Amino acid sequence: MLKPRANLLPALSTFVALPALACLAPQALPEPTRDWLLDPAPFVARVERHGNELALDNGLARRVWRTTPELACVALDVLTTNTALLRALEPEATLTLDGTSVPVGGLLGQPDRGYLRAEWLDALTPDPLAFRFVGAEERPIEARCAWRRVRPAESRPWPPTGRHLVLEFAAPAGTEALRGVRVFVHHELYDGLPLFAKWLEVVNDGARTLTLERYESERLAAVEPESFVERRERWGEQPLQAFSDYSMGARERSLEWRSDPAFTTQVNYRLETPCLFVSSPPLGPAEVLGPGARFESHRTYELLRDSGERERNGLALRRALRVLAPWCTENPLIFHARSAAPADVRAAIDQAAAVGFELVILSFGSGFDFESTDPAYAAEIKGLADYAHSKGVELGGYTLLASRSISPADDVIDPATGEPGHAIFGSSPCLESRWGQEYFRKIAAFRDATGLDAIEHDGNYPGDVCASTTHPGHAGLADSQWKQWRRISAFYADCRARGTYLNVPDLYFLNGANKTAMGYRETNWSLPRAEQLVHARQNIFDGTWEKTPSMGWMFVPLSEYQGGGAAATIEPLSAHLDTYEAFLQLNLGAGVQACWRGPRLFDTEATRALVTRWIAWYKANRAILESDVLHLRRADGRDWDGLLHVNPELETKALAVLFNPLTAPIRRSIRLPLYYAGLVDEARVRVGEGAEERHALDREYGVTLELELAPGMTAVEVR
Repeated sequence: MLKPRANLLPALSTFVALPALACLAPQALPEPTRDWLLDPAPFVARVERHGNELALDNGLARRVWRTTPELACVALDVLTTNTALLRALEPEATLTLDGTSVPVGGLLGQPDRGYLRAEWLDALTPDPLAFRFVGAEERPIEARCAWRRVRPAESRPWPPTGRHLVLEFAAPAGTEALRGVRVFVHHELYDGLPLFAKWLEVVNDGARTLTLERYESERLAAVEPESFVERRERWGEQPLQAFSDYSMGARERSLEWRSDPAFTTQVNYRLETPCLFVSSPPLGPAEVLGPGARFESHRTYELLRDSGERERNGLALRRALRVLAPWCTENPLIFHARSAAPADVRAAIDQAAAVGFELVILSFGSGFDFESTDPAYAAEIKGLADYAHSKGVELGGYTLLASRSISPADDVIDPATGEPGHAIFGSSPCLESRWGQEYFRKIAAFRDATGLDAIEHDGNYPGDVCASTTHPGHAGLADSQWKQWRRISAFYADCRARGTYLNVPDLYFLNGANKTAMGYRETNWSLPRAEQLVHARQNIFDGTWEKTPSMGWMFVPLSEYQGGGAAATIEPLSAHLDTYEAFLQLNLGAGVQACWRGPRLFDTEATRALVTRWIAWYKANRAILESDVLHLRRADGRDWDGLLHVNPELETKALAVLFNPLTAPIRRSIRLPLYYAGLVDEARVRVGEGAEERHALDREYGVTLELELAPGMTAVEVR
C-alpha cells in the first residue's frame, strides 16, 4: 500500500539542477547531430529541477511544471523545432467523487488563454477546492504487463527506457468527505523519441467509501491547429498525436479534441476551434473505493510532432508503437487450416514444416472448439500441439467472442430499450455476465491444458455498454464499459505473460495483442484473382501508414471465401501458380503475413518448390522486410507501384519492392528516398540478382534509377 509522504521536493537527490529553465520560451538548442528517427541514442530522458520548477526532458521534448504556489504544467515544448504547444494552464486532472467535481492542482487567473507569459505566473493563485500538491519522486519505469519472449522479435528493451516522475496530491483542506484521499499523477518520458505517457492513481486511505464516478486524466489547452473565422468541417492536424490503451471497436474511446469557450481571443467567431485536448473515458468508471482501495486509470500517450509531413509522422508513430508494444514485431508465418480433424491438422503441420511456415491456426469454420471443457478433446488437441512442436511449428486456434447472442440473461442490455439485441455488432454477450466471466476462464484453461501457442480472438470487445443490474461483474450502466475493458485487457496481459500469440481484429496492441487486420473488405476476396491482387497492394500501402508490416494481417483465399467461385480462388494451386506466386510476392515483399486459408499449402512438387523458394527469400531478407516502410506509389493497376523498406541499423539499409501489374515489361525512372535508410553520400544498389552498382545520392538523400520492370515483383537492394 502506498503510504503518506512528506513533501519530497527538497530530498530529490536524483534531480539534475539547471542553471536556468526558460520554460515559457523554448531554448534554441543546437541542432541534433543525428535525427532521432535515424539515431535515437543521444536523446536520453532526464528529470530536471530548478527552484520551483520541474521538467521531464530528453532533448526532443520537454514538459515543465511550476510547483508553487500550486503545481501546474506551464510548458510542453518540441525542442527540435523550438515550438511551444501549450497556450494556457489547466489542472493536472479532474475527479468526480460522489457527485462533486474536484480538480487536481492547477493555477487560476491567467489573463489571456491564447498564450502564456512567464511574468504572469507569480500572480496566479491556487484553486482552494483542488487537491493540493504534496511532493514528487522518481520511480523506475515498470512493465505494464509481463512479456514472455518465445518467438523472434526486435531486440527492444522491455519495459522501455526513460524516466518516470510521480506527482502526489492530497485532499483539499477542509473537505471532510475527501479526508485521506490521495492522487498520484504519473508521467513518463521515453528515451529516443518525443513521447510522453500519463495516468492516475487514486488511493482512499480515509474511513469513508467513495465512488469515482468520472475522471479526466489529461486536459491540455494546446495551441490551435489553425485559425479560421467561420465554421469548419475539418481542421488541420493537431500539434501532438495522442493515443491510449482505452481503445475498442478499432477507435480511441477516451481521447477528444474539444472547443475551449474560455479562449475568447481566438479567431473563430463561434469559439469552436478544437484546441482543448481531454483524455477521459466516455462513461464511468463508477469505481467504488472502499477504505484502503486503489484505482488506476487508463494510460494516455502523447507523441509531439516535429513535422507536418505525413511519412515522417507515420514513422514516428510506428516507432512509438515498437517501443510501447514491442511484441507487435513478432511476425510468424501463419497457415490457417480449414479443418480441425486430427488427420487434417497433422497434414497441415507437415506441410507448414516442409515449406517453412511457423504457425498453424485452426481457422474459423474448421470445427475447432476453444470453449470445450471435455478432457478427452483437450487431450486430443494437446497431442496435436505436441506433434506441431516436434516439427518446429506452433499451433493455435480461433474463437469468437462478440457478435453473437448467448441468452437474454447474458447479452448486453441496451440502456434505451432495456432489451438485448442492440449492441455494436447487433447481439453480443456482456463480458461481465456469468457467461462472459466463464468464457475467459474456459479459454485460459483450454490454452493451458493443451499447450496451444496462439489465439485468434475474433469479435473481441468493441466497447459495448450494458444496462443490466444482474450481471455479477458490474453494478449497472455506469461501470459496464470500464469493467468489460478491464476484463479483456487482463486476459490479453495474461496471454502476453505466457507467450501466447494474439491475432485480434482491433487496436489492442497496448494491452498485449500482437496483430490486427491490415485493413481490407472481406467481400473483395470473392472478386476475380487479378482484381484481388491490386486491391491487396492498395490495402497494404494504406495500412502501413500507421502500422508496421508485422502489425497487420492480410488474407489469401487458397480455397473459396465469401463466394466468387473458381475465378476467385487459387485452388487447385498447381493450376494457378502465377496467382499464388503474386500473392507470395506482394505479402512477403511487404513484410506482411497473410491468412493463407485453405486445406493445404501445396499440391504438387512444383507448387511446393514455389512456396519454399519465396519463404526462403523472405527469411533471408526478414530483418529489412519487417523494418519500416516508405510509400513510393499506390497501386492503380495501370502502372508500377511499390514500397521501400528502410533500416539504418542493418547492413542492407533499404529494400524496394516494385510491382508491374501489366502483362509486358515497362521502363520507368524511379526515385528511391534514402534519407531514412541513414545513407548520406553514396548507395550501393543491386536490382534483382544483378550486379551491384554505386550511385551518388542527390541533395535530398535519394537516388533515381532507370529500371526495366518485368511483370510481377522486382526487388531492389540498397547498402
